[in-house]
Amino acid sequence: MQVDEAIATRRSVRAFLPKPVSRETVKEILRVASRSPSGSNIQPWYVYVAAGEVREKLVDAAVKAYLDPEVDNVAEHHYYPSEWREPYLGRRRTLGWGLYGLLEIARGEKEKMQAQHAGNYKFFGAPVGMFITIDRDMQFGSWADCGMFMENIMLAARARGLHTCPQAAWMDMHKIIRPILGMPESRIVVAGMSLGYEDEDAKVNEFRTERLPLEEFTKIVGF
Repeated sequence: MQVDEAIATRRSVRAFLPKPVSRETVKEILRVASRSPSGSNIQPWYVYVAAGEVREKLVDAAVKAYLDPEVDNVAEHHYYPSEWREPYLGRRRTLGWGLYGLLEIARGEKEKMQAQHAGNYKFFGAPVGMFITIDRDMQFGSWADCGMFMENIMLAARARGLHTCPQAAWMDMHKIIRPILGMPESRIVVAGMSLGYEDEDAKVNEFRTERLPLEEFTKIVGF
């Protein structure tokens, strides 16, 4: 697959087939992704990969914690702004209601929304779950490095006919993840990621997001 095609076809898949992904394929993807750039080549990322029984243990514990109103699931850092403003608020609403509209989840149907969100903690059925982490003492530049590393994972997966879904939702489950994967307190969960083969028959995977035209996010001078 050409690079442009991998970029253009990468999207967040929310329903996967139970078809397994081999350990060697996962290792190949991560080897390729490790060519990501980073400031001073410090390579600040550390990845935890879960499959099989360990994945199931994570899913069971995370879903239980998410559905229990007495459990305090709070992320260690903020992915989104504390107060939304335009144009970002409008874009966020367009995505949310577009997805829920496709799934016929009406505004105010909290149980259906909760059930859909709980799919995050099941890796949307993907056989492989990943957690990208970073040391606590790293600064903004290293977080940007992690973002480039995650993108490389997703593109390397596409090159092999696989799909992914990067998931901020897993940040809330760091207390669940740590003891199961032996993750030290010195590392922060940047995001989770589902990896597997797309279920092309799932209605949720019909959802497509739009991108802004070039002119709305670019200023080119000097040509």
